[in-house]
Amino acid sequence: MTKRRQSRFLVGVSLKMYFTHARTIQWCAEVAEIARAHPATQGASAAADLFVIPSFPSIPQAHEILDDVASIGAQDLAEADFGAYTGEVSGAELAEIGCRVALVGHAERRRLFGETDDAVAAKTTAALRNGLTPIICIGEAEAGEPADAASECIRQLESAIAPARAAGVTGRVIAAYEPYWAIGAAEPASDQHIRGVCDALRAYLAEWNDFPDSAVIYGGSAGPGLLTRIADSVDGIFLGRFAHDPAAVAAILDEVSALTGALTGPSTPA
Repeated sequence: MTKRRQSRFLVGVSLKMYFTHARTIQWCAEVAEIARAHPATQGASAAADLFVIPSFPSIPQAHEILDDVASIGAQDLAEADFGAYTGEVSGAELAEIGCRVALVGHAERRRLFGETDDAVAAKTTAALRNGLTPIICIGEAEAGEPADAASECIRQLESAIAPARAAGVTGRVIAAYEPYWAIGAAEPASDQHIRGVCDALRAYLAEWNDFPDSAVIYGGSAGPGLLTRIADSVDGIFLGRFAHDPAAVAAILDEVSALTGALTGPSTPA
């Protein structure tokens, strides 16, 4: 098991395209109220770094509402920074409007929009080039042995960061382990499977001296209760539909508070 390098747990939420803009803003306001009052995100004993990834139109207002309690991110970004790319949003513009993280290579982007490993690598480089922390989604297509899953995830990570590394573009990377077969499922992968894969990923990232403070979080049908069971193997948790009720976010923060005593090391925000 790899020693924890982060002093705080990362707690992330992607809203995908489930909400209208009005509902997104209401959700952000409710989560902001929770986070401003919760010991996991306030005071000297704060043990959680919260990040929220709404749809593009909601980013500026979400940033205004959550600025003091959460980092805001984007669900995608363009490979290029500027140019004639109709419908695209660049990392340069996202950074300008307050984003600090960007989701890269989600399984739905690969499946629905044909994103390849090369596209994921180009977007990872674009994020790092613009001072954004890429949240690189990795995972295996079918359920199998943890060792095989970890090997495939490491291959995906190597592919994603290779161009940035070759160009000398560095920064923090967050690896979001989301086994493809668990996304949208009624239950996440088993605790044993998650721990086996994430232990291997954290050991691998610990060797990345050129991408300091990189972290591993788990997503894929993750909800309240899971972090407590896998806390010693991950640096955080990535929530989807289970966080649509702000009360679920509060429940996750309660878990983080309960785990505070096991944390060591310096704080590194998302």
